[in-house]
Amino acid sequence: MTKLMLHVAPGIVRQPIIASVILETAALLNIERARIDAAQGEIVLEVSPDKCKDVKMAFERRGVDVEILEMPVSRDEVECVHCGGCVSICPTDTFRFEEWRVVMDSGKCIQCGSCVEACPQRALRLMLR
Repeated sequence: MTKLMLHVAPGIVRQPIIASVILETAALLNIERARIDAAQGEIVLEVSPDKCKDVKMAFERRGVDVEILEMPVSRDEVECVHCGGCVSICPTDTFRFEEWRVVMDSGKCIQCGSCVEACPQRALRLMLR
């Protein structure tokens, strides 16, 4: 599955853009995270790779800024001490221990930022524009 980050600008945040894109593209979209208020919104969606291009273009036609999240979070391997702070806080199990080392499955990341805040070494950062 491919993850998309949508940045919804003021003026269009109150429109049914997700529903209209689903109807237009016949794509199944999974909303993994959303922060929306009356003025703007930020949404992380999961979409099948075969529909990703069509979905991205449909959102962009509606004035939504879309990013493909290929690597949602990065880790500084020099700074990481494999303490597990990210393992314990992550709501999607992006991080786990393997042989006493923290490993990451970036495909599970929804860019909530919990791991970044929990990391005592500041070894993690969200990959934003």
